[in-house]
Amino acid sequence: MNVFDIFLWLIFPYICLTIFVLGHIWRYRYDKFGWTSRSSQMYEDSILRWANPMFHFGILAVFLGHVMGLGIPKSWTDALGVSEAMYHFMAISVGAIAGVFTIVGLIGLLYRRRFTKAVLGATTKMDKFMYLMLLIVILTGLVNTGSGAIGDYNYREGVSVWFRSIFYFNPQPELMVSAPLSFQLHGFLAITLFAVWPFTRLVHAFTAPVNYLFRPYVLYRSRDDHEGSRSRRRGWDKVDTIPRRR
Repeated sequence: MNVFDIFLWLIFPYICLTIFVLGHIWRYRYDKFGWTSRSSQMYEDSILRWANPMFHFGILAVFLGHVMGLGIPKSWTDALGVSEAMYHFMAISVGAIAGVFTIVGLIGLLYRRRFTKAVLGATTKMDKFMYLMLLIVILTGLVNTGSGAIGDYNYREGVSVWFRSIFYFNPQPELMVSAPLSFQLHGFLAITLFAVWPFTRLVHAFTAPVNYLFRPYVLYRSRDDHEGSRSRRRGWDKVDTIPRRR
C-alpha cells in the first residue's frame, strides 16, 4: 500500500464520519427551521405521486440490504443455515429490484425538478450536487450488483470486513485496495456522501414524525356566523357588534 491508499481507505472514512456527526449537531442547533426536505408538492404532484414513493421505498430496501450485507458477518448467516448460494441469489435479485425502483423514482424526481419551472426555481446548487451524488452512488451500486451475478469477487470477505473494521477502530485498508475498481468507486462516493449529508435536504431522513401519531385533533372554529354551519339565533348579538350611540 502507498500513502494515497492509506489516506483513502483509513483516514478519509474517519474524516467523513466526523463531519457527518458534527455536521448534524451543528445543523440541528443553528438551522432547525432548515431541517426539512423543503417540500415542493404544491408546485407539481402528478409526477411526484408515483416517483416519490418509488424512490423512498426503493432506497429503504437498498439501505436494509446494505445493513444485511455490510453489517452482518458471513459467519452469522452460515450459523443460521443460510447457504452462500441462497444468500447470493437473494442479494442479487432483491438488490436489483430495489435498485431499479430507486433509480426510476430518482429519474422521475430529477425530470420533475428540471422541467417544472417552479420546482427548478426552488432548487439550490447544493440540491443539484446532492442529486448528482445520489445518482452516481446508486448507479455504481447497480453495477456492483450486476457484477456480483457474473463475477467471482465476494464482497462479504472484503468490503464488508473493511467497513466493519472502521467501527471496530481496527481498520483494514488493504481489503479495499484489493477490491475491484467498481467497488472502490462506490465505496469512495458513498463515504463522500456521508460528509455532504448534513448540509443538504437529506437531513430529513433523521426526522421521524412520531408525535404526529399521538397529537390531538386540530379544531377549526368560525369567527363569522355566515362561515359556520349553524345560523345565528335571533335576539343575540356578538360582543362589540352593536353600534354605539353618542
